[in-house]
Amino acid sequence: MTRPGGATTESGLVVIDKPAGMTSHDVVGRVRRLAGTRRVGHAGTLDPMATGVLVLGVNRATRLLGHLLLSWKGYDATVRLGASTSTDDAEGTITSQASASEVAEEAVRAAAARFVGEIDQVPSSVSAIKVDGRRAYARVRAGESVQLAARRVTIDSLEVIGIRREFDYLDVDISLRCSSGTYVRAVARDLGSDLGIGGHLTRLRRTALGDFPLAEAQLLPEVHAADELRMLSLDTATRRCFPGHVVDAEGARDISYGRRLEAELGSPGPVAVFDESGRFLALYQQRGRLAVPVAVFAGSE
Repeated sequence: MTRPGGATTESGLVVIDKPAGMTSHDVVGRVRRLAGTRRVGHAGTLDPMATGVLVLGVNRATRLLGHLLLSWKGYDATVRLGASTSTDDAEGTITSQASASEVAEEAVRAAAARFVGEIDQVPSSVSAIKVDGRRAYARVRAGESVQLAARRVTIDSLEVIGIRREFDYLDVDISLRCSSGTYVRAVARDLGSDLGIGGHLTRLRRTALGDFPLAEAQLLPEVHAADELRMLSLDTATRRCFPGHVVDAEGARDISYGRRLEAELGSPGPVAVFDESGRFLALYQQRGRLAVPVAVFAGSE
């Protein structure tokens, strides 16, 4: 539904295939203009050089973003072996070089396999992690030296898709599935370090973010008006992303007032609660014998 002038009154999630060169905030700004509403936000930031899945919330769905279970991500990437950079990607300056001409493909595949599982990873110094209240990348750009602590992350799978020799470099195409908080730039850096020749990221494409695959993503340049945005309604999005629970009319009325429920949700939560017609009402979580509200959507605008 759209208001006069093309603004949308709908609430839901929009999955965008982010183009290279745009920040995640740039995409939010574009969708705000298209939808005619300031109430647009995003989950799971992508760097400007990266492309792929970016999930946005429109209108009331912005309140849903912080509760989405986006603990796993998929990426396709290219790692250039033979050079390290100041940012661990192609946008930085080269800090060291070593010929990769003598490195065997079998050695690359063996080194890549060692990253699968739980690992301690030092994030890239140009990450968005805050150091004493300021983003690490802002400190680096201001000329400061930033040292970040290692974090435990999980790489569920890392497959070497192809290896190409480019002059003294090796370009390695990889596909990986990893936990939230994993930095693919750090994977590129550490793979090069393990092989003794340095490495950095030259391409990054997010192929999945939680329950949202690239196949569902909409190309932003092809969207010219609010009614061209493909939007997952709150009912559809919450059924996909959360376990569900149905309440009767009395329960729906209690939820509209944000009351606790005497109910067993069947899951710790968050759990999406629906009325008997299938309309999404709220997110609740189990607390002992009671279900308590996390975010109530019934009646909100």
